[in-house]
Amino acid sequence: MESLFTPPQQYITPFTSEAPKIDGNVNEEIWQSAAWTNYFMDIEGTTHAKPTWNTRVKMLWNDTCLFVAAELQEPHVWATLKKHDAIIYHDNDFEIFIDPDNDTHHYYEIEVNAYNTIFDLFMTKPYRNNGRALISWQVARLRSGVQVQGTLNNPNDTDKGWTVEMAIPLRMLAINSKPIPPAEGTTWRINFSRVQWDVAIQQGKYVKKTGANGKPLPEHNWVWSPQGLINMHYPERWGYLYFTRKAALQDSAFSLPYAEKQKQQLWRLYYRQKEYFQKHGQYAKDLTDLGVNNNQVKIENQVNQLKLEANTHQFMAFIQEADKIIYCINQDGLIQTCKN
Repeated sequence: MESLFTPPQQYITPFTSEAPKIDGNVNEEIWQSAAWTNYFMDIEGTTHAKPTWNTRVKMLWNDTCLFVAAELQEPHVWATLKKHDAIIYHDNDFEIFIDPDNDTHHYYEIEVNAYNTIFDLFMTKPYRNNGRALISWQVARLRSGVQVQGTLNNPNDTDKGWTVEMAIPLRMLAINSKPIPPAEGTTWRINFSRVQWDVAIQQGKYVKKTGANGKPLPEHNWVWSPQGLINMHYPERWGYLYFTRKAALQDSAFSLPYAEKQKQQLWRLYYRQKEYFQKHGQYAKDLTDLGVNNNQVKIENQVNQLKLEANTHQFMAFIQEADKIIYCINQDGLIQTCKN
């Protein structure tokens, strides 16, 4: 499970009193106040090869919108899909995943290709927990812009890449989540993905390369914060987005909240329970069945108590430091605070 517990990426996003013009130009002056993220890496992490071409993101926010700018290097920019809510990752695309309340349920996904075609959806919970993708949901008043540094769908030249800008209305991200706009110090979970297909040029057109079975070769998945596996729908693996109005914080290091370290212990129990269920057809009813022989765990030198309640098809795991907040997780991966 080591790959599922690497530290997520972190980003401190500054407040802006002036909204950027959403036209795909990520070099306008307003964007200079925001720092670029690290370049994307393979979705499984540093144990895999670095992406062929660089991708990076920066963000701003105001009282009404989260602003996202992305830069994607690409020598041959192409796209085919022009209909809203088409399955955009069948093209090369850029994707945003947002979970404002960090419970891994009720989160949002937005995809865009070089045509600036949008695919937006709302997830009730991850697919692994039988979640449904509500494709009919739309980010009302979403604004997006794309610019190609070269020529789109022209194999006869070499492009530099393409850039994306988005203004995502905060009120559209308020379902079962924290108040909008975010307060000073609010933390969301967010991640970004780039889907990249291997293509060849045939008869003056871009064509996906195929394997021996005649099907397209598997796509490349490059992300900001590595997931540890080829699956973006593990929201607990996404990066942390920290909101601030204080300019001095932009050069500061973000410290992982203590509560997030407690939740990591719950995720360890969750993954072990899922493995146990696959082997035995039921959930473990005791921590020792999961290889946990001590119901105490130290976090920053503070003793936390672990507890497990389970029957055949359901479980709830708890963690608490002394008489402080209790956090719990269930068989659907729902993380929340629990009462005594």
